[in-house]
Amino acid sequence: MMYMVDLFGQVPFREATEGIDIIPRVMTRTEATNMIISDLEAANMAIPDFSTGRIGTASKQAAEALLMKVLLNKGVWTADNPAGPYDFSSADMDRVIELASSIEDRGFFEIEPEGEYFDIFSPNNTDNSREPIFGIENEAGVTRGNPRNRYYMTLHYNQNPSGWNGFTTLAGFYNKFEAGDDRLGREYPGVTDVSGIRAGFLVGQQFDGDGNALEDRAGAPLEFTEDIDLFFSNERQGIRVIKYLPDYSAIDNPSNDYIFIRYADVVLMAAEAFLRKGDAGDALALVNAIRQNRSVDPLQTLDESALLDERGRELYWEGWRRQDQIRFGTYLGTWDEKPDASPERALLFPVPADQLGANPNLKQNPG
Repeated sequence: MMYMVDLFGQVPFREATEGIDIIPRVMTRTEATNMIISDLEAANMAIPDFSTGRIGTASKQAAEALLMKVLLNKGVWTADNPAGPYDFSSADMDRVIELASSIEDRGFFEIEPEGEYFDIFSPNNTDNSREPIFGIENEAGVTRGNPRNRYYMTLHYNQNPSGWNGFTTLAGFYNKFEAGDDRLGREYPGVTDVSGIRAGFLVGQQFDGDGNALEDRAGAPLEFTEDIDLFFSNERQGIRVIKYLPDYSAIDNPSNDYIFIRYADVVLMAAEAFLRKGDAGDALALVNAIRQNRSVDPLQTLDESALLDERGRELYWEGWRRQDQIRFGTYLGTWDEKPDASPERALLFPVPADQLGANPNLKQNPG
């Protein structure tokens, strides 16, 4: 329901007591947001604490973290206009901070230590890391939530595994990282020595597991470059991203658990709540606690732009960027390969025609 609220701004809903012949009523964005909050508050009181290694089971801490996410976005989802202005109420921000403290106090989770960032996304990651809170559990050979496509979608045809060579990141984003930031990437045992692939961002000449320089299909050096053009790039252009690390014991059905929410996001959400309340000092301390574990120097000041950048560096490829950019007011703007600002209608997805035909209570979104 949260994703329906976020993406479409309206939610078709049928009560548990109603049959499939009942046409679902449609909740407004505000109605659905309030219902989500009410349900999560009830779940928070009723379900058990996190069980170590069981990120696929809904827990009290998963409910609290998801509730934090909803409360932070409540100002967007209950605004009269999807484009704002947004009201991030002090009471909602206080509740976000309170929930973060509750998660911290239970002691189940911690920020991954310096130099171990990619353990969060490695094969058997829930055994290797204390950051995951909620997601989909996988075991080698039996994959339910598929991290496989995360490495197939970006790797070149001549790398191991042979990928689809389709997805890259932008130089403007890559250059927001400081040299030495653990999140930029490194060699990773069980991956680099097998295939030559590093964890993180792949830039420059690529190698196989024996250290031999790879070539593209035409025989040119396989050197990934920062520059890319949506219409005219060759197969070597574009910085590639490896966040979920290949599991070479089960390459197509890997053991990496797929993460929806993890502890660093909880800390950054608390920092945002402090900042929106005007407490930049406490917000800065939380952000710097993460940066210390990522091998980068502390920030001296913190504003919304810097916090959005830090969320990008920490949470890239984890599925929150669109939501974050809307909340921080940058989603309609311009960046690499996007020279023109977007119209406000881009803030909501169009309702599919087959859904409009099936449910007359749904209305197409503006534009």
